Amino acid sequence: MLTRRDWLTLTAGAGAALAFDPIRLLAQQPLITRAIPSSGEKLPVVGLGSSATFSQVARSEDVTALRDVLKALIDQGGTVFDTAPSYGASEEVAGRIAAELGITEKVFWATKVNVAGRGSGTADPAAAKAQIEASFGKLKKPKIDLIQVHNLGDVPTQLGILKEMKKAGKVRYIGVTSTNKSQYAELQTVMRNEPLDFIGVDYAIDNRDVEQSILPLAQERKIGVLVYVPFGRTRLFTRVGQRAVPDFAAQFGAKTWAQFFLKYVIAHPAVTCVTPATSKAANMADNLAGGRGTLPDEATRKKMAEFIDALPSA
Repeated sequence: MLTRRDWLTLTAGAGAALAFDPIRLLAQQPLITRAIPSSGEKLPVVGLGSSATFSQVARSEDVTALRDVLKALIDQGGTVFDTAPSYGASEEVAGRIAAELGITEKVFWATKVNVAGRGSGTADPAAAKAQIEASFGKLKKPKIDLIQVHNLGDVPTQLGILKEMKKAGKVRYIGVTSTNKSQYAELQTVMRNEPLDFIGVDYAIDNRDVEQSILPLAQERKIGVLVYVPFGRTRLFTRVGQRAVPDFAAQFGAKTWAQFFLKYVIAHPAVTCVTPATSKAANMADNLAGGRGTLPDEATRKKMAEFIDALPSA
C-alpha cells in the first residue's frame, strides 16, 4: 500500500506526463457521481477546495502550480471548485486561470458570501450584494452555480439576497455553511426552515459529529452536502504518520491514506461532493482516485473509523 509520500514520489518528475497522459486517463475508472437532490443534476464526488495551501500559493507571484491543479481537476473528470471571498486571492486567481485554460464553463463554481463575520453580526445588504458582484467579476461568469452563506453569517439577510438572485436566474443553487460545532443547532434550524439546495460542513473519519443529525436531516430535506476539511487539514496525515494503509483497504481500492480518508466520507449516502484543498497536481490526482471504483460498506466504514480511533491523536 502507498502512503501519501510514496504517491508523491512516484508522480514527481514524471508527474505532469503521468497525470495528463490521455492513454492513462482512458484506462482510469470514471469518477463516481451523485445527484444534487433538488435538481437531479449529477456532480463528481471529489472536487477542489481553495483555502489552506491553495490560498497561500494564490497570494504568491508564481501560480503555475495552481494552473496544474485546476487542469488536473478538469482533465481527470472533476468539476467542483469551492472558494470564498475570505480565501484571499483564490477566487480571482482561479477565475483568471480557468479563463486562460478555456475551462471556465467546465467548472462547477461554488463560492460564498459573508459580510457579517462569525456569530451574531449583522450584514449590510449593500455590502453583501457588492461582495457577490465582485465574485461574478472574479469568476468571469454571468451566472454562478452555487453561492452559500459562509459560517451562517446573518442568514435572514444574506440568504434572503441569494433567494432573490436565484429567482432572478443569477444563481443556480443556494445554501449555507458551517464548520463550527457550536453552530450545528442553528444549522439544523436553517435546514428545516429554508429552501436550501446545499449545505457545506466539516466531516472526516475522525470528525464524525455530523453523522448524528445533520447528514440524516440533509437526506430527509433533500439537501446536497459539500464536505470540507476531510483530512482535518493535515491532522489525519500527521496522525497516521509513516504507517502503511491497512491491508483491508484493498477491499475498496484505497491505495493511499488520502483515498482511505476520502472513501470513508464519500461512502456516506448524504454526501454530494468532498472538496479537499491542495496546491499540488499530484495530490489532486490522488484525491480524485478516492472518488473512483468501490466504496466501503457500512460495516467496513465502522472498521475504518475504529482503526483510526485506535491511533494516538495528532
